[in-house]
Amino acid sequence: MNFNRKEYSDDELIRLYRGILKPRMIEEKMLILLRQGKVSKWFSGIGQEAISVGSTLALEEDEYILPMHRNLGVFTCRDMKLDQLFAQFQGKTTGFTKGRDRSFHFGSNEHHIVGMISHLGPQLAVAGGIALADLLEKREKVTLVYSGDGGASEGDFHEALNVAAVWNLPVIFMIENNGYGLSTPSNEQFKFNYFIDKGPAYGMDALQIDGNNVLEVYDTIRQAAYSMRKNPRPMLIEAMTFRMRGHEEASGTKYVPQELFEKWAKKDPVENFEKYLLDEKVLTPKSMAAIREEFKAEIEKGLDTAFNTPMPVANVEEEVADMYLPFEQKVVQPASDKTTEKRFVDAISDGLRQSMERFPELTLMGQDIAEYGGVFKITEGFVEKFGKERVRNTPLCESAIIGIGLGMSIKKKKTMVEMQFADFVTCGFNQIVNNLAKSHYRWGQNADVVVRMPTGAGAAAGPFHSQSNEAWFFHTPGLKIVYPSNPVDAKGLLAAAIEDPNPVMYFEHKMLYRSISGNVPDDYYTTEIGKAALASEGDDFSIITYGMGVHWAKQLIEKQGLSADVLDLRTLLPWDKDAVKKTVEKTGRVIVLHEDTLTGGIGAEIAAWISENCFERLDAPVLRVGGLDTAIPFSPPLEAQFLPTKRFEEAVEKMLAY
Repeated sequence: MNFNRKEYSDDELIRLYRGILKPRMIEEKMLILLRQGKVSKWFSGIGQEAISVGSTLALEEDEYILPMHRNLGVFTCRDMKLDQLFAQFQGKTTGFTKGRDRSFHFGSNEHHIVGMISHLGPQLAVAGGIALADLLEKREKVTLVYSGDGGASEGDFHEALNVAAVWNLPVIFMIENNGYGLSTPSNEQFKFNYFIDKGPAYGMDALQIDGNNVLEVYDTIRQAAYSMRKNPRPMLIEAMTFRMRGHEEASGTKYVPQELFEKWAKKDPVENFEKYLLDEKVLTPKSMAAIREEFKAEIEKGLDTAFNTPMPVANVEEEVADMYLPFEQKVVQPASDKTTEKRFVDAISDGLRQSMERFPELTLMGQDIAEYGGVFKITEGFVEKFGKERVRNTPLCESAIIGIGLGMSIKKKKTMVEMQFADFVTCGFNQIVNNLAKSHYRWGQNADVVVRMPTGAGAAAGPFHSQSNEAWFFHTPGLKIVYPSNPVDAKGLLAAAIEDPNPVMYFEHKMLYRSISGNVPDDYYTTEIGKAALASEGDDFSIITYGMGVHWAKQLIEKQGLSADVLDLRTLLPWDKDAVKKTVEKTGRVIVLHEDTLTGGIGAEIAAWISENCFERLDAPVLRVGGLDTAIPFSPPLEAQFLPTKRFEEAVEKMLAY
């Protein structure tokens, strides 16, 4: 192995040696503890340490790194306390996730590290969000994110690289090419020869380096980072290396030809660098032994502290509370009595515009939202007022853009991501339910992201532009869901959603955009999240609903001259149990109505809760009415049958006759 020290001093070389030796010694100890049953699982990076260590030490300490399974050297080179790191591995409260997540699945803003989730690919876009925040603040910084050769097969890899290239984001995409994705060899993962072949296709520079040569890694990343700070752009760097142990210890290595181990054992990154430093007289056997003794004592001390720390004491209240960043909403009232009649669509646009004025850290992202103003024209004129840095057209890539929103949150930015249609959110589902929703619970990082969702049927747009999919997210702790039914709430709830530092799914029914109007306050204001409102009052029965259901309910009781409470939930997560209980106790008869399909819909949860908590006050069974349990058809007569309006009339008749 050829080491070229260039102008690097002895002290710099010793720093690299200390950097690469510590994770190796920790790993050797962990493998012993694993065999003794004292740790539950281990993903070994033995043979790959030079990549983590060389790249981490090449960056400035406040530049973010997003590591993967085999990047222990990132954590140790950022001087994490070993007792806390070991407590993390053991699921102790004193770890970085309070025992809620394993191994390297955590982040630490103190150390400028954002850990992975098991899905691998989503972190690539999060790195892009961190880099975008730096770019917007004109900070000369780079962000480095790792991917294995296997994980690079995921669609998130393409989306993240493509957006980074289009937006000139200063991200180093470090591909650790060790030849295997768990047990699947490269020739079954991809057809190209090397990952550097991909760089030019994305429009970015690409370099290939010896991933076992810590000095080469360090020098390459150092030079690349310096250039990218001055001239922001992404770069792909492929580090050729080899995994000397299993994907994780339980999986073994029988699938790997023995000759590969023999070949790569000769390229051991620690042993070769040690030999070089001895040959160069940078270190002596005595000084080398002293470093080892120092690390051995540090490791034993850290382990002793971690092992003597008790396991977590489960606490329901704390677990539930930590799903969200604590936030006490202070409802903002309009500064004056001035109102203007606005359509639903205009109220949303007004709330978004005033939020942009109120929060200079807010950035809007979505397909066609800039000059075109979005397919529903909600952001029309925004580019002229706020500029293209804050109103950003995105490529067709929902997952990457939502991930970028999380990355922006890490840098204290707010993000609104517009789904062109709510149906398209499926392409970003993983980012929402596994990254945004769980981030605060896992390591205390909130996701200050609002996802706007034009939703609902009625326009004969077929199965992929008409779905009501709020129930998909209703099942996910860590998210909030709002769903206004009128222009006043549309503006106030959107402003409140943007104010809230937690991830909020904001549903807006497309058929309400230009069909209803109301007198909307001209000033900025917010509506309380989690608070229902009576859209109509009566005595005979209650209709609990939201969105378009509010209008169906009001139309029916007015048409038939009925006396009923129409409770507009407005917020679905959290939903207003007190308001539900109050109307149930008042009338004793309840219909829960929604446009979404009936089975597994939000109405099922509300009906079950009423049965459990208000049974004694009921004078009739709780009835649920929803869309058919089918996909939404295109043809108007078929769509009309799918929608619940006729079945709703029948349910009202049944309720009154009971």
